[in-house]
Amino acid sequence: MGRPAIVEPTPIPLPDGELMARLFRALGDTTRLSILELLIEDGAKTQKEILTHVDLSQGRVSQHLACLRWCGFVTAEKTGREVIYQVASPRVGALVDLTRIYLENTEADIASCRVVD
Repeated sequence: MGRPAIVEPTPIPLPDGELMARLFRALGDTTRLSILELLIEDGAKTQKEILTHVDLSQGRVSQHLACLRWCGFVTAEKTGREVIYQVASPRVGALVDLTRIYLENTEADIASCRVVD
């Protein structure tokens, strides 16, 4: 009896609210956001290049990249022995930009927000 699959083999239909919550949970990690911002600003990068940007082990960065890949935020293309990661769509950058715009007037509110599960 192994671990449960992380990714569903076929997409399961979910209500819009659940899909949006999953999107925000995927982006709810500062390391994943840092990786996304790096790829948005600088373009495609290898995992080694990403490692120099974030202060984590190779294994942790791999997990974050896998999450971003599974959720459709980044793509991965194997080139020889390296894997090149890049943002999957310009909409990812637009989402990050919209978040920054939203924070311009709500930064204090968000900073004092306590998330309850």
